[in-house]
Amino acid sequence: MTLLGCQRTLLDPKALVEGGKRAMNAFVLLFLLGVITYLIVRRLAGVTRTPAWLLWLVAMTPAFIWSAWGILKGAEKTMPSELVVIPFIVCLILYWCLIQVGRIPPSVEPANGSQRSPATRAVKPPPEMPAPQLLNKLEETNLKNCFPWSVYYLQQVEYRPQAVICRGQLRSSPEVAYRTIQENVELAFGNRFYTIFQEGTSGKPFFALVTNPSSQMASRESTLHRLLLALFLLGFTFCTSALAWLQITNPQAPLSLRDFNLGIPYAATLLVTLGIHELGRYWMARHYQVRATLPYFIPVLPLPLFPFGTFGVFTHLRSPIPNRRALFDIATVGALSALAVGCLFLWWGLAHSQVTPLPAPTPPFRLTTWLQAFDPRFSLLISLISKLAIGSPLTAQTAIKLHPVAVAAFVGIAITTFKLMPVGQLDGGRITHAMFGQRRSANASQVIRLLLFVLALRQSHLMVLAILLFLLPATDEAALNDVTELDDRRYFSGLLVLLLTLMLILPVPEVIQQFLGM
Repeated sequence: MTLLGCQRTLLDPKALVEGGKRAMNAFVLLFLLGVITYLIVRRLAGVTRTPAWLLWLVAMTPAFIWSAWGILKGAEKTMPSELVVIPFIVCLILYWCLIQVGRIPPSVEPANGSQRSPATRAVKPPPEMPAPQLLNKLEETNLKNCFPWSVYYLQQVEYRPQAVICRGQLRSSPEVAYRTIQENVELAFGNRFYTIFQEGTSGKPFFALVTNPSSQMASRESTLHRLLLALFLLGFTFCTSALAWLQITNPQAPLSLRDFNLGIPYAATLLVTLGIHELGRYWMARHYQVRATLPYFIPVLPLPLFPFGTFGVFTHLRSPIPNRRALFDIATVGALSALAVGCLFLWWGLAHSQVTPLPAPTPPFRLTTWLQAFDPRFSLLISLISKLAIGSPLTAQTAIKLHPVAVAAFVGIAITTFKLMPVGQLDGGRITHAMFGQRRSANASQVIRLLLFVLALRQSHLMVLAILLFLLPATDEAALNDVTELDDRRYFSGLLVLLLTLMLILPVPEVIQQFLGM
């Protein structure tokens, strides 16, 4: 009877169709996650010699296991908790060990130092470029003359393959010392070197002269070429985002260009929210004379497992950041602007949304269904905005059928929240770096990733975010003047951004739920 039942199951056309759909969805999700993971792992090329493909394979192993379960067992059956936790923890430890085994020794810090300078890695000449020559005797004398004894008393000059390290005693404020010596180096050597000012492992600040690649290699990309590429990606992303709204509202129906106009409010809101973030970064980079690309949108055709129409937008900084103040402003201005605009769009969209009865949670979880019966209590800030927009009709027994503008604003805020996580080279990591220093920020990144993973065990919607953060490097690139601290106004603004990020991630406490009537 058992064999007969199995044969009937295998020959059942409906079962075969359902199995084929599960396999196709799993393949699409694995493909998208694999591409994103590989792009993240490639950023570790300057940190470890371990092959990127091996790190990628270890990072993707839990996803392979979970996808196999979903294909074989179906989404209706709950995955055992040990199958969720054990592969993740084992692969995470193995991922960390592989990075440490192949870790590249520092090129600016002493051989026994515990931290490599990301600024040096950022300005490292391409492999095809010849290694810079060491300073001759006359140039070394000119270099020593760049250090006035009353500003920075030079005691030792060390030569590295691509840097000259100058150690001594700081006898003035960090800002005055960096400005004076940087100007003297420019007078003596032109734009041959970047002048870097960092804290060493012993706590004493040191200067490093690192070869400036832009002085030996001109950019081959014309401004017109970059502008046309940015405009093409913007238009293409607008089209994919407009079609994405059709996928969100009716996932089973085929996409039709005749209904394209229905997705315009969603697409316009999403692109404005995401674009303001990167435009803020771009203009602040231009303000501080940091070379940066134009904002490039990343279009993606709407798929059942990722129906939003875009992976976001990015702006690549192509030269070192001058100081921690500039690092803070570049990371903060765009993020605060995107949050402000996203919250305004969300408030307007919620005010024009419909209140519906809260449905009972039924597995499997479907994102499009969740957005059509939106329960905002997973986020404190989203709940406050929802209550402000809807008022008394929003109770513990009701949900929200979101307006297209509200859906787009929520997606934009979610992407901004990911970028604001205080880890590595994300905007949040740069903010904590500028506030507390590179070393403390890297240590905080490790703690935050662990805390978020613990929180994700109870808030399952955060699990993907926790996994992605573990794949990112914990250390941000250093600024040229990485010693001068921020002023009080920027410290306060940074604490405000971190507080908003916390309010976006944490659920609503029961006391506040009762106060809001939710």
